[in-house]
Amino acid sequence: MAGDQHYDVVVIGTGAGGGTLAHRLASTGKRVLILERGDYLPRERDNWDSTAVFVKGRYRAPEYWYDKDGNAFPPEVNYYVGGNTKFYGAALFRLRPEDFGELRHHDGISPAWPIDYHDLEPYYTRAEQLYLVHGRHGEDPTEGPAGAQYPFPPVEHEPRIQQLSDDLEKHGLHPFHLPIGVNLTQNEQGRAAHYSVCIRCDRVDGFPCLLGAKSDAQVICVDPALKHDKVTMITRAHVRRLGTDSSGRTVTAVVTELGDGSTVSFSADIVVVACGAVNSALLLLRSANDRHPRGLANSSDVVGRHYMRHNNLALMAVSKEPNPTAFQKTLALHDWYLGADDWDYPLGGIQMLGKSDAEQIHGEAPRWAGVITPDMPFEVLAHHAVDFWLCGEDLPHPDNRVTVDADGNVRLALDEKNNIAGLKRLRHKLQGMLGKLGMHEHHLLPHSIYLHKGMPIGATAHQAGTVRFGTDPESSALDVNCKAHDLDNLYVVDTSFFPSIGAVNPSLTAIANALRVGDHLAERLG
Repeated sequence: MAGDQHYDVVVIGTGAGGGTLAHRLASTGKRVLILERGDYLPRERDNWDSTAVFVKGRYRAPEYWYDKDGNAFPPEVNYYVGGNTKFYGAALFRLRPEDFGELRHHDGISPAWPIDYHDLEPYYTRAEQLYLVHGRHGEDPTEGPAGAQYPFPPVEHEPRIQQLSDDLEKHGLHPFHLPIGVNLTQNEQGRAAHYSVCIRCDRVDGFPCLLGAKSDAQVICVDPALKHDKVTMITRAHVRRLGTDSSGRTVTAVVTELGDGSTVSFSADIVVVACGAVNSALLLLRSANDRHPRGLANSSDVVGRHYMRHNNLALMAVSKEPNPTAFQKTLALHDWYLGADDWDYPLGGIQMLGKSDAEQIHGEAPRWAGVITPDMPFEVLAHHAVDFWLCGEDLPHPDNRVTVDADGNVRLALDEKNNIAGLKRLRHKLQGMLGKLGMHEHHLLPHSIYLHKGMPIGATAHQAGTVRFGTDPESSALDVNCKAHDLDNLYVVDTSFFPSIGAVNPSLTAIANALRVGDHLAERLG
């Protein structure tokens, strides 16, 4: 492959940010090169096998990072076309309007963004349309105004989850239909219509979709973008570093190791980094040169800092009645998102997880020793399981950071007790309601198979914040359009740009921002 090819835009990464941006630019007629470190995810029966996906980690990248004490751990990362959206649960929430302003938490301040909710709202609406989001605006009392209703009605609750919703309402709460991106057509009974791509199965959360029915970045954005003649993608293309001209103001070389071991260099008028918050920061740090001794875009010394990943708990309750639900991820609750009667600080949100099965519960067994009664076999437990995801905000501390050591190893320093008081209270709220919700009051089990075997530092699915944007070059790496302050043609469009992370899944915000930056780039390119 010739190494002197020049493009209008090079996009590095194909996830929620990079894939969406490539899709936005595909129709401009500009020459766009997409570089993806991985390959297409193989379609095989293991895609839907709990033991393969969760217990054995078949699709997880075979790499180890190191914590601040030098202990190695396997991160929850996947390198495939579509990025981590191949495995996400497709829960596509907007941040709350308050999340864009300064919020006081128990352990500190969640900083304000340089844009507000209304700046991003039109792009949230476009993102919901593009990613086929099913939901109903107006049900969640904490959400901001929406320019349009969701493009599709909510995924209907199955009977046990409908009962849960009814019981929550009886106690004065405001459950709502979880917004989710799936290519589903429902019939009058709420079941998948015979021509629906999505079949309403129990494999949506954490599994890749064999049918291409989940709204991941490959299906929604990358594959359609590649139908344009001037859009090209190279897979198994690992970008090692970025080179600049002698002034240090322009990226002139995207140095890439290909699958055959050879190294080539690409160039473009615009270079967009979208490798995920950890790997985008690492790429910039590894690209240090005489003009940028601390790494590209890093005159402020913030690149790699302020790493966030949410404070999450995956919990399994045990219903007194059987729970035969297949598609369980349909309900969420935000009544305590910003605070509670007995607590002045934000707690976070509760949403449903994908339905546990016996294989997942077998995988959890060693960590549940002594908790489960012997008269409840795993298969019975699975049939009664009701699975919850609790999400609280962590705060962007500068010492929570990503670095690369002299040997090229990835190091991730993390304070795992950052702002966890609200999450503990949220769990207590849920625990206290179990009896009123038809659940066994003393069974609320940690479902750590969704949280990387109970290792919080390894749970990197919601990573964000390492290349933050802002108006001050002294305290941010990117400007409001996500262009590096220090360079004229370098942009970052994954979740790295987040100054704070809120307490909802970050994917829709990354998608909406990619559309916003895409509009800016389309105008810049003429």
